[in-house]
Amino acid sequence: MAPRGTLEVTLVGGKNLKNMDKVGNMDPYCIINYKDQEKRSNTAESQGSDPDWNETFLFTIAGSIDELRIKIMDEDDIGSDDDVGECTIPLDSLLDTGDEARIDAQPYDVMRRGEVYGELTVGLFFNPEVIFFSCAAVLTD
Repeated sequence: MAPRGTLEVTLVGGKNLKNMDKVGNMDPYCIINYKDQEKRSNTAESQGSDPDWNETFLFTIAGSIDELRIKIMDEDDIGSDDDVGECTIPLDSLLDTGDEARIDAQPYDVMRRGEVYGELTVGLFFNPEVIFFSCAAVLTD
């Protein structure tokens, strides 16, 4: 049976993120995707390559096990935001039993064109849906 419940994603921070700006400090933010659900972090303004977010996001899990994708962007005042890289986190070890499970915050590589462009520290918690069954007893004489 496929897992159902909520996935709590804690975006702690980044380390050694590649600055895509030619001049100035980077202002990173993240776009977090699970299937068709998308969340955006706050912009860590002027925090450069080692930002702290400490934000938590909730996703609904219903169906097949998949992966979590986190895209790191650098917000620019002029023009379009710069793509720093992407972090992919497989969820099979967290969701495979369907029971409550946690992966404490740990670093994941940020990849771009096959190269490491820094790391993100992310924690995960799966809270399964609780299903209640009711039984109706019929008493007859």
